[in-house]
Amino acid sequence: MPYRLAADGVLLLHLAFIVFVVLGGTIAARWRWFALAHLPAAAWGFFIELTGRTCPLTDAENYLRIQSGAAGYTQSFIEHYLLPIIYPAGLTREVQFALAALVVVANIAIYGWLFRARRSRADAR
Repeated sequence: MPYRLAADGVLLLHLAFIVFVVLGGTIAARWRWFALAHLPAAAWGFFIELTGRTCPLTDAENYLRIQSGAAGYTQSFIEHYLLPIIYPAGLTREVQFALAALVVVANIAIYGWLFRARRSRADAR
C-alpha cells in the first residue's frame, strides 16, 4: 500500500509538472523571477517530447508500481482519471512532435504577451 500511494503521488507530481511546463509562464506575469524556474522546465518538456525519451518521473512511478505488485490490481481514482491524460492512447512520435510544438508555441505566446505588457508599461512612464 505505501508503494502504491507513493506511485500515485509521483503521478500527481508528473501531472503538475506537465501543467507547469505548458502554462507556468503565466505565473511570470506576477513574479518576473519565476521565469528562471519555468524556462528550464519548459525546455526539459520540449526535449523529452522531441527526443522520445522517458521522463525520470515515469521511471520512478513505474518502479513504485512494480514494488507495490501492481500487476492485475484494481485501478484507483487517480489511475483511472489521470493516467489517460498523461499517457493518452495512440501516443505516436508525430503526436509527441505536436506536443513539443505546443510547449514552444504556448510559451512563446505567453512570454511574448508578458514582454509586450511590460514594454507598454515602461513606455507609458
